[in-house]
Amino acid sequence: MSSIFVFLTEIQIYMSSNDALIADVRHFNRFYTGVVGLLDQHILESKFSLSEVRVLYEIGDQEKCTAGQLINVMKIDGGYLSRILKKFETAGLITRHQSPADGRTFLLQLTAKGRKLMTGLNERSSDHIRQLLEPLEEPQRLRVTGAMKTIETVLSGTAPAATSDIHFRYDLQPGDIGYLIYLHGELYAKECGYNFEFESYVCKTFLDFLSTYNANKDRVFLAIADNKIVGAVAILGSSRYLAQLRWFIVHPDYRGRGVGKRLFADAIAFCREKNYQNVYLMTTSLQSTAIDIYKKAGFRKTGEKFLQLWGQQQYEQRYDMDLTQ
Repeated sequence: MSSIFVFLTEIQIYMSSNDALIADVRHFNRFYTGVVGLLDQHILESKFSLSEVRVLYEIGDQEKCTAGQLINVMKIDGGYLSRILKKFETAGLITRHQSPADGRTFLLQLTAKGRKLMTGLNERSSDHIRQLLEPLEEPQRLRVTGAMKTIETVLSGTAPAATSDIHFRYDLQPGDIGYLIYLHGELYAKECGYNFEFESYVCKTFLDFLSTYNANKDRVFLAIADNKIVGAVAILGSSRYLAQLRWFIVHPDYRGRGVGKRLFADAIAFCREKNYQNVYLMTTSLQSTAIDIYKKAGFRKTGEKFLQLWGQQQYEQRYDMDLTQ
């Protein structure tokens, strides 16, 4: 009976949590439609509805636009779309002509009048967004647009960003270390089941690092996307010829995009530039993905010991790379 009670309680908690998420989404929808004026009968001071303006935009944006493509892209009812297109033809905003490749298909194009109309609508749309963002400070603007990209990425199931949207920097700035500590604590708890003792350990290692940080022998490599750190690695000079590689991490949303390889390559290049002859790292047997990268780069395991560490049973391992070879 007690196990059934626990099970039912867990279901109730899940449903309650899910209901809260639904309420949050609905609240955001109400807020945002008010902000951008989507509840207005006509959009951007025009005589057209949101759906009609979107149809015009898609026709102008697609090189060879067809009604079928509009239905797929906009998820719009075919009958409703047909009425919109007839309205636009009557108003002289679009033309419809047979495709030379397929006589059953008709291509849609904006007329000169339609292009002029869309130019004006685009300008008014840009002005509206500019007014929305203008009162915000630059960091706030980046947070807003970054959150929008996140919503689009998650709901569409697309890749988070092109590699070109990620930039790399090597200068430490205020807040970087604090965010890296947070990132380690959050990701390792989710992926390895580490407890809060791990975060305490990371705090201590960064404290020790900052107390002796010297840009001539140490360097932190950071990958940045949407104004947030999404990857990092560091090289700490231990002696004239020995360096340690530490804090290698890439956010899950940006893995498989070459971020880790780029950070790792830059770190090893720095070691060679500083004439370090050997670089080592400490890891655990749970870090299988990172270990694969280490091995492919030329690191070899030089030692390990079994430990009960951060709430998990695992092997602490040392890997070394000889840079003189």
